[in-house]
Amino acid sequence: MNSSPPPVRLNALATAVPDHDIHRPFIDWATPRLADTRLRALFARMAARSGIEHRWSVLPPTPAGGSPVAPGGFYDVPGLPPTSARMAAYAQHAPDLAMQAVGALGDAFDPGRITHLVTASCTGFVAPGIDQILARRLGLSATVERVLIGFMGCYAGITALRTARHIVRSDREAVVLVVSVELSTLHLSLADQPEPLLAMLQFSDGAAAGIVSAAPGGIALGEGASLALTDSEELIRWDIGDKGFEMVLSGEVPGRLREALAAPGAQQLLFGDAGPPPLLAVHAGGRSVLDAVEHALAVHPEALADSRSVLSRFGNMSSATILFVLADMMARGATGQGIAIAFGPGLAAEAIRFAAS
Repeated sequence: MNSSPPPVRLNALATAVPDHDIHRPFIDWATPRLADTRLRALFARMAARSGIEHRWSVLPPTPAGGSPVAPGGFYDVPGLPPTSARMAAYAQHAPDLAMQAVGALGDAFDPGRITHLVTASCTGFVAPGIDQILARRLGLSATVERVLIGFMGCYAGITALRTARHIVRSDREAVVLVVSVELSTLHLSLADQPEPLLAMLQFSDGAAAGIVSAAPGGIALGEGASLALTDSEELIRWDIGDKGFEMVLSGEVPGRLREALAAPGAQQLLFGDAGPPPLLAVHAGGRSVLDAVEHALAVHPEALADSRSVLSRFGNMSSATILFVLADMMARGATGQGIAIAFGPGLAAEAIRFAAS
């Protein structure tokens, strides 16, 4: 009897974003918040160099067609909406966006075949959880096993894939539905300094859904790797405040990542003796993050083209972002050995190896 673990494959992957582009309206709102003209000029330069063209929000336009920060918009209340109102919006919009991503899987999704549901989301809380809401809406069996990965941050998409892989390796018959849904635009704050405004400038809403099983087709998922940087826990924080979740994203992050990824020990952990593989799916956490990875690994700029394209078209959608990058690779028929890497609070990196054929 062959007792070796089955090959595990990401058979299909689909994505969804809302239809409300809020990138330019945010810049127009943020710029006058900087009282110093020199800081305004700095913010304008950094926004122009961000590599982002569009960011999408589940928050609807105003009756006059304005953005969430316009008169009559979601944020047009004294002192901004409380966390309770933002969580009510999450409970309303997160399941809808996640359902769009699952629907985009088409025939690859068969509710009768799903045995496990792995859901990742860090931009909201609701109970019963987003996993139970999705299971009911999708018509999944009441016996489906559920895992909810919450509040882990941008690298939770990797953790979701690794969790699905572990499930299939332990149960050859398992068919895992993986869903990531993030509503980052629910967490605008009244910042008046460049660093927090530039942090908010990057984030967007999006969802991704995939099928992981031992069936043929798609990309093969390999071993995972984790790397936590020492003395870095204050560089990326995500604190729950009275006015939403408050993001701390230090300007030191790209430099620390570059230093850490350039170290021989980190490269051995991630790549072994062979060095960076041909396919690099890197979390599009910002242009400076992608630049740091490119320089640390000494790879050609085209190696991160998929990540830069996702950043330009969608911004940083937290845990869903890395799945968007992988979806682009699968859609263009990329082949070869690869690794997906994402970064988040800690400061930490999470990775999973894959092979596309």
